[in-house]
Amino acid sequence: MRSLERRGAVFVRRSADAQRVVNAVPLGAAWVAEATGGTIATGDRSTEFAGVSIDTRTIQRGELFIAIRGERFDGAEFADAALKSGASGVVVPRGRRPANAAGAVVIEVDDATAALQALARAVRRASGSKVVAITGSAGKTTTKEVTGEFLASRYQVVRNRGNFNNHIGLPLSLIELRHRPEIAVVELGMNHAGEIRTLVRIAEPDVRVWTNVGEAHLGFFASVDAIADAKAEILESAAKTTVLVANADDERITARAPRFAGRVVTFGIGGAADVRATNVIDRGIEGMAADVVTPRGRVTIETPLVGRANLANVLAATAVALEFDVPLETISERAAGLRPAAHRGEVVELPSGATLIDDSYNANPTATKQSLDVLASARATRRVAVLGEMLELGDRSADLHADVGRAAAARVDLLFTVGGAPAQALAAAAVDAGMARDRVRHFASSDEAAGAVAAIVSRGDVVLVKGSRGVKTDRVVEHLKVGRG
Repeated sequence: MRSLERRGAVFVRRSADAQRVVNAVPLGAAWVAEATGGTIATGDRSTEFAGVSIDTRTIQRGELFIAIRGERFDGAEFADAALKSGASGVVVPRGRRPANAAGAVVIEVDDATAALQALARAVRRASGSKVVAITGSAGKTTTKEVTGEFLASRYQVVRNRGNFNNHIGLPLSLIELRHRPEIAVVELGMNHAGEIRTLVRIAEPDVRVWTNVGEAHLGFFASVDAIADAKAEILESAAKTTVLVANADDERITARAPRFAGRVVTFGIGGAADVRATNVIDRGIEGMAADVVTPRGRVTIETPLVGRANLANVLAATAVALEFDVPLETISERAAGLRPAAHRGEVVELPSGATLIDDSYNANPTATKQSLDVLASARATRRVAVLGEMLELGDRSADLHADVGRAAAARVDLLFTVGGAPAQALAAAAVDAGMARDRVRHFASSDEAAGAVAAIVSRGDVVLVKGSRGVKTDRVVEHLKVGRG
């Protein structure tokens, strides 16, 4: 495996002559105890664990079970079950030693969740891997996947799985750095102040990416500015050598970026930025194209990812890739082959002859209006939007839904809304903005909406499906894919 060294602000691979074979970071019992601030109560200090698990249903023989406590479960109650399933050791709160340890390693700690996080940080440091961490109100996963794709052209890269982006999922992902990949690309999620700060302290990222600020999780904050302040925790605990990749088109980000202790690299569309897109061509559901100007030169990028929001994600990933010395030509080649993650802007041809834009993974007002822009730019007999309620918007939910309804009225021919009172407000606002009442229908659930949508769409239609995960608009997607009316 090639190792990395830093030249100025750029990470590059050492020459082949400097390569050396490295072993995985050993998860020895004594080392784990030291890393977690724990005490070995029983078992052999020299035991090495095959991995780490917090779930007895999937634990593998030889792994270490960490008995975290959740809102609805107490992991310490499953320590015995973990050992019976083949775990070589357990980490439990002090005084919660399992009854039948039978010679297995038992490490007692003050707090099992904090121990998991401390172990992840220790592995991250021992691995020698470089870490890229991405946060923002929207686009984190797409930016993570695109960044990983660009970097994988030259490096061994790992990414955190799915939405493993919180105080539990991120540590589990970082512990896999024990296999010493060259670069890890991870996303950091949050819905309360202080959470990004915790994740930054665990991951200690070399490169931080801040995609945008929006209304996601507004129900937990006093304002969008308060969300921006919470996201700005990505700036903390940085060294002078740390790099921030920041969205120059987002005023809330540019207002906060100057406090960053390291070096700032910006990306944007049209305006002044280090990595900027010009001559943008929106091809609707066929993707985007633009000339991209960078400190390394100019390149034309074409991508099947739809919409300007995804173009911004590609620009952010380009800025990161350039920090790791990936050539512009390689970035352009990889961009042409990108595909969206599941339910995040996938374009699917349906049995009915209609075309589906499956953006059902999640939703917030800004992202939903961006998706409506994509729909509006599509060549179609009819433009159909299925919009699920956007959750966690707090007291402003009805107003924000109404704003989306007005945007939909100017962009779609048929509108289906799904959910409770806020979704009804979206439908009513669309009618007030000029949509005919017989072109707008509301359903309480996605299951109820699915059949009605499938029955009405036909060849030549383009259908957008988007909503918060809790509304389960993916059920409408699955109904459309099998062609049932």
